[in-house]
Amino acid sequence: MTRIEIPTPHGPAMAELHCAADGEAVLMLGHGAGGGIEAKDLVAATRAGQAAGVHVALVEQPYRVAGRRAPAPAKQLDTAWLAVAEELCDRFDDLPMVFGGRSSGARVACRTAAAGQAVAVLCLAFPEHPPGRPEKSRQAELDAVEVPTLVVQGETDPFGCPKPGPHHEVVVVRGTHALDADLEAVYRTVHEWLAKVLRPLT
Repeated sequence: MTRIEIPTPHGPAMAELHCAADGEAVLMLGHGAGGGIEAKDLVAATRAGQAAGVHVALVEQPYRVAGRRAPAPAKQLDTAWLAVAEELCDRFDDLPMVFGGRSSGARVACRTAAAGQAVAVLCLAFPEHPPGRPEKSRQAELDAVEVPTLVVQGETDPFGCPKPGPHHEVVVVRGTHALDADLEAVYRTVHEWLAKVLRPLT
């Protein structure tokens, strides 16, 4: 594991790199609004990525690197994410990039997939709507993604469950928004999906 600091227009971000022996792609994973890269589902997805022959970069947004707890505005999150993606693309010799993350990080991955030329998107605990506010749906962010997308969602997630679409599948596992009740299911689902979507590219 290697930690590197990456400059962005909104301050330095941090990427924790977990490299595979013969990596054929790079999976970038972002954290939730109030949590960090140590979240258990992100750790499970990291293990799954490495096992599938993928380099994994756990990305810490600049506001967390700076010690702030309140998340930055969406545009700042997206801009910082794309700056990190550009740096990692150069570092890994233009390998295919998969964008991903949990909760807020999943939303960032969806919003930036086209601009960052991601080949696929992984969403862990996509926050379909604020708790108790189903009318505030964020389904459009997911529907806008035009590359293969996997959503892994807890069956009792108070943030709701997005609907599947032409480019994205939704897998429901035991647990809540934390996705920590069945980490083996998270691992297995991510591993199988990565192997499937990356096979045509390698």
